[in-house]
Amino acid sequence: MNPLQLVELLRGHKNYIQTHNYPDPDAVASAFGLQYFLKQHGVSAQICYDGKVEKLSTRKMFEVFGIDVLAADKIKDMTEEDYIVAVDSQKYNANLTDLIGNEVACIDHHPTFIECSYEYRDIRKTGACSTLIAQYFYETDTPMSASVAAALAYGIKIDTADFIRGVTDLDLDMFSYVYKLADVDKIKTMYHDVLELADLQAYGAAIDNIYINDGVGFAWIPLDCPDALIAIISDFILSLNVVDVSIVYAVRKDGIKFSVRCEHKDVDAGKMVAAVLNNYGSGGGHQEMAGGFIPKENIDRISGMHARIEEAFMNQIRLMRRENL
Repeated sequence: MNPLQLVELLRGHKNYIQTHNYPDPDAVASAFGLQYFLKQHGVSAQICYDGKVEKLSTRKMFEVFGIDVLAADKIKDMTEEDYIVAVDSQKYNANLTDLIGNEVACIDHHPTFIECSYEYRDIRKTGACSTLIAQYFYETDTPMSASVAAALAYGIKIDTADFIRGVTDLDLDMFSYVYKLADVDKIKTMYHDVLELADLQAYGAAIDNIYINDGVGFAWIPLDCPDALIAIISDFILSLNVVDVSIVYAVRKDGIKFSVRCEHKDVDAGKMVAAVLNNYGSGGGHQEMAGGFIPKENIDRISGMHARIEEAFMNQIRLMRRENL
């Protein structure tokens, strides 16, 4: 779609740009870039999210790039008439709280698992959502600040794992475009001091509880671990030379959070998580990376939890492998 159509849709309204809950660098960069893009065309919007920003690198982005973000519980005046643009997520996803405003638009790079109609819809398969926002500037010759360019470049690098995960030609083209405009020192700053001492507890717990079955690495974390850290540990497990699918889950106060990574060409992580968690919660994502959640009230339905989780995922993986023979 023409991004200027989004501008006209939002003009004259009170607007919010909502990231997925517990936003990661790509979500924050996408929201920041979109906010700046709209501002350049005379439209204002407030970035917001639900949940906590528990990942140090994400919190650091707010300071390094000068990003103003508002937690949903701090918004007291949102109404049903206010417009919301969902970025890096989609309405009805488990990782996007349904706020009172009207979700009129969606910009995302994940597959759609629950259909929803928007007045403006830009959902395309790319390695990073930041890529789509960068293209908005490129296609419309909209000026971009060095800080915004740096944030988008960082978002692309992080979500594609430095261009080895889910990367497309568009990701490469848009990274080249924004990097030339970026404050490179800010990008470099983001690679320092982004791991907290408390994170090591989660790494240690995952290492203590890892189990490998036919190339699938399972690890559970008995800690109230934030989404972003679970995803990082899932990447870490996938880096083992005997693992081509990693399934990491944390047993938290509100339920069980899953992060799945895959480099096996015959296994689709997003479809696998959606199928396995269908009767207990929800899940989805890309072929290479996905996430899911089982709410606390459904945990008691899973007798012998760890064995049942392993069995369900292994059955689905074997099914996918057979179908692709």
